[in-house]
Amino acid sequence: MRTLIAFAAVLAAAALLPALAPAKGSPGVIRSGKCSGNATWKLKAKNDDSRIEIEFEVDQNRVGRRWNVSLNRGGTVVFRGTRVTRAPSGSFSVQRLVANPAGANRISAIARAAAGGQVCRASLTV
Repeated sequence: MRTLIAFAAVLAAAALLPALAPAKGSPGVIRSGKCSGNATWKLKAKNDDSRIEIEFEVDQNRVGRRWNVSLNRGGTVVFRGTRVTRAPSGSFSVQRLVANPAGANRISAIARAAAGGQVCRASLTV
């Protein structure tokens, strides 16, 4: 009987291990939503060794539109610049690898269309 209980305990512990440690190649945290106009956004962040890999994408389905973009980690600007939607999808993306201090990290992104006033706001916690 003790052997059966010990075996069951080992199986239960083995079943919990994948939940405790993220798998290699994990997609991390992904959020998506709609902007104030017809565009959509997707924000992804995942731990990469001692850093955080961030990707922010805006899809407007129109080529050649200029957007002002800002990425923040914990209130600190990690990217500020301009991006232009490109063919074939009419989208742009910004990717950054940033420091990963201890604790939860709030990632936020804002994209403002240079013409038309459209705004995309995204956030997540890694």
